[in-house]
Amino acid sequence: MAIPDTRTRHLFFTGKGGVGKTSLACATGLALAESGRQVLIVSTDPASNLDEVLGVALGQTPTAIPGASGLFALNIDPEAAAHDYRERMVAPYRGLLPAAAIVSMEEQFSGACTMEIAAFDEFSKLLGDPAATAQFEHVIFDTAPTGHTLRLLTLPSAWSEFIDSSTGGASCLGPLAGLEKQQALYAATVAQLADPQRTTVVLVSRPETAALREAERTRAELADLGVSHLHLALNGVLDVAETDDSIAGAMMRRGAEALAAMPTGLAALPATITPLLPLGTLGLDALRQMANPALIQPSGDEPDSDCVLPGKLSGLVDELVQAGRGVILTMGKGGVGKTTLAAAIAVALARRGHPVQLSTTDPAAHVAEAIGESVANLRVSRIDPSAEVAAYQAEVLAKAAANLDPNGRAMLEEDLRSPCTEEIAVFRAFARAVDGGQDGFVVLDTAPTGHTILLLDAAEAYHREVSRTQGDMPEAVRQLLPRLRDPAFTRVLVVALPEATPVHEAERLQADLRRAGIEPFGWVINQSLLASGTRHPLLRQRGVSETPFIRRVADRLSQRCALIPWLPEPPVGEAGLAQLTAY
Repeated sequence: MAIPDTRTRHLFFTGKGGVGKTSLACATGLALAESGRQVLIVSTDPASNLDEVLGVALGQTPTAIPGASGLFALNIDPEAAAHDYRERMVAPYRGLLPAAAIVSMEEQFSGACTMEIAAFDEFSKLLGDPAATAQFEHVIFDTAPTGHTLRLLTLPSAWSEFIDSSTGGASCLGPLAGLEKQQALYAATVAQLADPQRTTVVLVSRPETAALREAERTRAELADLGVSHLHLALNGVLDVAETDDSIAGAMMRRGAEALAAMPTGLAALPATITPLLPLGTLGLDALRQMANPALIQPSGDEPDSDCVLPGKLSGLVDELVQAGRGVILTMGKGGVGKTTLAAAIAVALARRGHPVQLSTTDPAAHVAEAIGESVANLRVSRIDPSAEVAAYQAEVLAKAAANLDPNGRAMLEEDLRSPCTEEIAVFRAFARAVDGGQDGFVVLDTAPTGHTILLLDAAEAYHREVSRTQGDMPEAVRQLLPRLRDPAFTRVLVVALPEATPVHEAERLQADLRRAGIEPFGWVINQSLLASGTRHPLLRQRGVSETPFIRRVADRLSQRCALIPWLPEPPVGEAGLAQLTAY
């Protein structure tokens, strides 16, 4: 079997975006169900594609998976969870408090921060309350990409500490009593996470340096949280007989080099290997093949694709240069190459003599690693949540101190210790980065889709929160949404791989952007095997299967489209990144 051999009741699948967490979680759940177990798969990812992989529409209650007796799944929907959480907190006061007070309470329960704590509230019920999942022998959590996952896992401690140290009657989420009621549940959640007899965390990685580095970072941070029962799952490993195909040879060489250089802490973990499959992992049959590669049928002679390939990335860069300044955002599902693409565009603009700022709002940022060296005209930065929180706390306290008595100051300091403060502070930093587009090019590698959309939607909640804590709204924040909606100032590039889930997720992202009044500038399809020229049977089969997704993007979804082939040499460093804009 190519799935983790684990006997604990709870399994977490986590790792860098795009490594196959959802597919492997589903394959593991299906294998357990078909061995006679009752299994529940839960997605805590705001950009979940669990429905697509399992082939059934899911809600917030367990749904039976047709064709898989004993297998159930559900999605924790952040928006629905936030609505339910807000109503649960506010409802007891309706009819008791004036209408204006109720409106004020509802406003306090708005925005991205409330969505996160509400989703965690649902997550805690499933993990910390045994009665909630009593009918299941295994509960599998398909978690969000690493940055969001680690924040989710640290929330029990963060909120417990906040509740323990609070002395006032209100927090940034409204009446503190609403959180105090949950304290026992949060404590039980922490205990479940750290118990090696009950919980296993599966670190999923591709045989790629960046993915393995992220898995090691996750391993170390989980160890700091007291979570030590870990398993490494290596997914998508190409291991075939000797070949003269340059693409297959390069893929095996790069994978072998990455695995040979694996960090020692990661290498010491028990591990399983799942081979690269000839087709995607949508549907139960594909998941069975993932769990048991012996079921894979050899590919026949596939006809060549008649797909007309889109143009080169260099054409999009030529158009971007014409503006002379502004903001360029790379957006898409985790793992599609947003960071690499942002770095490549930034290098291309800098090489043409333009001043460029390359930055990220992604908690699992890798932009500096992608550049790897100093480039003329290019500045690289990262929005550091810890630094932004400290600066925001100091600013608010400095402005408010003169008008507060000691008790009022203590209450404000308490409020600013809340985990929600981080969302506000990072949002301000994002606005400042966008503001830099007035004087040159700013290229922003954004967080995975769900988190990014929540960030963009936070403007109204942010304004209310700043006003409540007696801060001022910076001009950069005031101008943020108008600038993002101005096609002459902001250009959004939607990034996808030529596969079902990344394209469908990017399509949903585009719809969300349009609802927010933001029209994407173009699409980039990354890492195409069809465009690579490979003739290796397995890789060629995967390449031909890209055809309908390339056509959908080029013909129906995008105003402009560029296609980047899978490259034999990794696009790292200035010279490596320049490869991307040469195509």
